[in-house]
Amino acid sequence: MTDSRPVLIVTSLYDPTADVVIGELHGRGVPVVRFDSGDFPASLSVEAEITPDGIQSTITTPSRTADLAAVRALYYRRPSGFAFPHLSEQDTRFAVTQARYGLGGILAALPGCLYVNHPHRVGDAEFKPSGLAAAVGAGFDVPPTLITSSPHAARAFVERHGPVLYKPLSNPVYRVDGVSNVVGVSEVTAGDIDGRVAGTAHLFQQVVKKTADVRVTVIGPATFCVRINSDLLDWRTDYSRLRYTPAPAPPQIELALHAYMDHFGHFFGAYDFAVGPYGQWWFLECNPSGQWYWLEEETGLPTLAAVADLLERTP
Repeated sequence: MTDSRPVLIVTSLYDPTADVVIGELHGRGVPVVRFDSGDFPASLSVEAEITPDGIQSTITTPSRTADLAAVRALYYRRPSGFAFPHLSEQDTRFAVTQARYGLGGILAALPGCLYVNHPHRVGDAEFKPSGLAAAVGAGFDVPPTLITSSPHAARAFVERHGPVLYKPLSNPVYRVDGVSNVVGVSEVTAGDIDGRVAGTAHLFQQVVKKTADVRVTVIGPATFCVRINSDLLDWRTDYSRLRYTPAPAPPQIELALHAYMDHFGHFFGAYDFAVGPYGQWWFLECNPSGQWYWLEEETGLPTLAAVADLLERTP
């Protein structure tokens, strides 16, 4: 008997990774409803009633209406933010809050739905301090790290653990002459530390003397591990200089990966590690909404099939 329950994919209009997942699911005969929650309420509407039998809700896009109680899985990717350009600043603030807690609350309460990942749990893991603390608890090695707004503490940390990197705790987009820019990872010295540190929170981390980077993608029960060779401090700054080699994760890393996933209740995670000269794997971060498909194109690893299996809920 054909399973007619749809998969919801929540993401922005331009998301090539979502496009290939939708194509794979369509090829398997799995119905898909794609929408951007940022389109609410202009071209997206929702109805939800709290009843003695639970929440009864539907969502309507320009092309179809979906019964949210019948959703088999929700793939939460990268939706855009809510926008109300016709409202005043104060009214916009109110409307955005109502949309977030209204539509967001409905999407977070779907009965019998597999979340990849649950939007609330995504938010939990995106706080770097909690992610690093969870990594230590899961059994990963984490480089000495300081989060501070104290110039004195930052300077002392650099002097004690140098060389040290500065990393943004989050990375909002800066527009310079209309071009999107982000704050990069950079090495700092004690002489670079001044009173500006007191202006907000900063993250400083000891530089790992690495021989390679590793990207590990965990998709449900499957683990895909790729060694990335380059001469870059941050391999994401120039993909043309990267060389990829599939490689298995050490057994203790495999155990820690799933302990970390269990801590946050995730079914997907994109992990970054630095490999030291003696083979030690240093945890750097885990992105609960990270990119992964380009590694299949580079290595042939069957990540797309694994994502589709998970969303289809194939045993």
